[in-house]
Amino acid sequence: MNNTEKENAVVAVDSSDTVSARRKFFKKASAVAVAAPLAGFPMISVAQSPIILKMQGAWGATDIFNEMAQEYVKRVNEMSAGRLRIDYLTAGSVVKPFEVTDAVSKGVLDAGHTVAVYWYGKSKVASLFGSGPVTGANAEQTLGWIQRGGGIELYDELLKNLKLNIKGFFAFPMPVQPLGWFKKLPPRNGKELVGYKYRTVGLAADLMQEMGMSVTQLPGGEIIPAMERGVIDAFEFNNPTSDRRFGAQDVAKYYSMGSFHQSMEFFEIVFNKTKYDALPADLKAILKYAAEAASSSNSWTAQDNYSRDLQELIVKDKVRVVRTPKEVFEAQLKAWDKITAKLESEDPFFKKVVESQKAWARRVAYYGFLNDADFKSAYEHVFKIKLPF
Repeated sequence: MNNTEKENAVVAVDSSDTVSARRKFFKKASAVAVAAPLAGFPMISVAQSPIILKMQGAWGATDIFNEMAQEYVKRVNEMSAGRLRIDYLTAGSVVKPFEVTDAVSKGVLDAGHTVAVYWYGKSKVASLFGSGPVTGANAEQTLGWIQRGGGIELYDELLKNLKLNIKGFFAFPMPVQPLGWFKKLPPRNGKELVGYKYRTVGLAADLMQEMGMSVTQLPGGEIIPAMERGVIDAFEFNNPTSDRRFGAQDVAKYYSMGSFHQSMEFFEIVFNKTKYDALPADLKAILKYAAEAASSSNSWTAQDNYSRDLQELIVKDKVRVVRTPKEVFEAQLKAWDKITAKLESEDPFFKKVVESQKAWARRVAYYGFLNDADFKSAYEHVFKIKLPF
């Protein structure tokens, strides 16, 4: 064999060994690849079906509150990255608005977007998490009591006392609700409220009854038909946008802004506790903190829409909008004193919750009053107008 043949033979032998070696290498590499996740390497994710929660709101199909509920749903669905999905339904899809809490507790619904005053028939303490009595603190400060001042613990205690299988969160410190809609010039003092057939909810119903009104509690979608049939002749719901969307301006032309009947309300976002407890910790956290995020978003949505629709009511719909007189506010405060004293004497837990609210308000509202600027004067200065109220 000459030198060239020897060199070719060596190459041939090396090539054969190389193929064999490569086969052994890839076989080992394949085994390592299979074991890799056990060694801490990332595993390729496998798509799983999301956990689906059915949530119903307490709001009619056109109410802006549905849009606010969807702001919460959107944040939960995006943050959970496909592992959890809330499907949202409007009022009446499964149960009536005032039935949402029971439906969630019983598991008929997985979740609800509502307000605590809608189930105050179970306990008037529920209304303390959604309307008066007043403490001097506004809605934003009172939501602070829920989040930082012991309110959420008292709320959980109430749910336990009532055997409601619910986990709840709160969002959106609502602007003060108007005194409402009237067919004629609104009352100028407490005495002129006497005799009205009026719609409101929660402890506000107790307040208005104390002031001489005949009160009917109705969900938003039933207000206009009741007004048209004469069941009521005056009402409040919540805000200029909701009111305008369901046609308040078609049945009344006087709108009185400002009141102490519901001056510190919030949304209540509730989940069936059994289903909530079964969720992993990170998804529970998403449900909790999405409520805080939606609270800010809801506030901005309200600022934009409520202010625009108030101007539409004035300019386009020719509604006469007035500021509720100071005499009505004073009469409401006196009525609240009577109602609060009565309910505190009847229910020690009611008194416990009110005292907790007052302790928070005494400190937090004091700071707010002392530190706040005179923005009304600033507004008048900037726009060179004198406001008539």
